Amino acid sequence: MAAAGAKQNAIRSTYEQAARKKGFALIAGADEAGRGSLFGPVFAAAVILDQAKPIRGLRDSKQLSPERRKVLAGRIRERALAWAVATAEAAEIDAINIYQASRLAIRRAVCLLRPAADYLLVDALRIDLEIPQEGIIHGDALSPSIAAASILAKVDRDACLCAWSERYPGYGLERHKGYPTPEHLEALAAHGPTPHHRMTYGPVRQLPLFPPGEVTA
Repeated sequence: MAAAGAKQNAIRSTYEQAARKKGFALIAGADEAGRGSLFGPVFAAAVILDQAKPIRGLRDSKQLSPERRKVLAGRIRERALAWAVATAEAAEIDAINIYQASRLAIRRAVCLLRPAADYLLVDALRIDLEIPQEGIIHGDALSPSIAAASILAKVDRDACLCAWSERYPGYGLERHKGYPTPEHLEALAAHGPTPHHRMTYGPVRQLPLFPPGEVTA
């Protein structure tokens, strides 16, 4: 029964197969992670899967445990024809908004692919590149290539936030990964934002200039 359930939940390569029928060979999936976070970069990944080296269990990264994501990320890096991860920093997010920063991060990841992609599948976005592409709503649940990208972006972003937590130990970044949890909001109220918080996001923008108890003179 477990095997049958796993087979039923597998993502079919419907979009990839349709692109191959059109004559494309290097089909990349792309996705981002961290849009809703109050802290740090938005991460994006692009992946060209190898048909000769299938990876079982690919699905939306949000449906996987952290441990499973790490295992699959390792397999993606080993077996994919090409993969890349890129970011748009918090200052860029504040300057151009998170939607445009997500597109920028994905563009950067796609441009790093070697070999280069000749077709692009993106989770609900269109990217400023002269590459034939298709935006797919809920693409990380419908395309294994996009699912693979979502896993790499999520794993790399989580590792980055854990590293930042050592520099800013009072915020609990290693637990909430920058999202607006009660713990994070309480830490922001007590300590104020770090230079890597997204200052245009409401919970950060609404903070007082100086947190309670901070010496200003």
